Amino acid sequence: MNKSSENYLETLSQISEAITSDLYLDDILKLIVNLTANVMSAKICALWMLDKQKQELKISATQAMSKDYLQDRSIKSGEGIVGLVAKKKEPVSILNVLKDERYKEKELAKKEKLVSMLSVPMIVKDDVIGVINCYTTEEHEFTKHDIDLLSTVANQAAVAIHNTELMVRTKVVQEELETRKKVEKAKGILMKAQDLTEDEAYKMLRKASMDKRVSMKEISDAVILTYEINKK
Repeated sequence: MNKSSENYLETLSQISEAITSDLYLDDILKLIVNLTANVMSAKICALWMLDKQKQELKISATQAMSKDYLQDRSIKSGEGIVGLVAKKKEPVSILNVLKDERYKEKELAKKEKLVSMLSVPMIVKDDVIGVINCYTTEEHEFTKHDIDLLSTVANQAAVAIHNTELMVRTKVVQEELETRKKVEKAKGILMKAQDLTEDEAYKMLRKASMDKRVSMKEISDAVILTYEINKK
């Protein structure tokens, strides 16, 4: 794990570029774990996301190829090392996971030959959204440099996830507003063309939506398009 400062900085630079690129979030997270595993000389680097409603963590990205490690599993917040890191918001390093009582997946560690572990929280605005783990196959005393690097990577990943979630929420709101505008316009057209009340026009749109099994937006688009064609 004696990587030069130049390699550390190069990795951070590549991660920063990925975060500001047009890559999808899944691709960004995969790139992050691959670059991190490389610079940390780790056999496995895994990114766990926190489900706040269930208060449990699941793997969202890893460069590991083992079927045993990739199996679907979850860890409750506060349980094991990953859950502890998420709850306490502090990094944890372990010299040998097989000898640490807090580590819950000893059988998997034996199969994968995992020895030392560094786990750090992913934090945005003091809010934990996940955890990143790195494992080595030999005993390694993680340095402050190692912890600082992985913490920086974790927080960059957290920012990428946070920004993506914001964009998704913004897009959903925009789509809802657009749908509302089109429904209002379609209602106005029906009210004028068929001498309907606002409630009657809305019910007509909703019935057409249900009968044809399409969205209110699509029905409204059809009404507006028909109206505009007939105007010409």
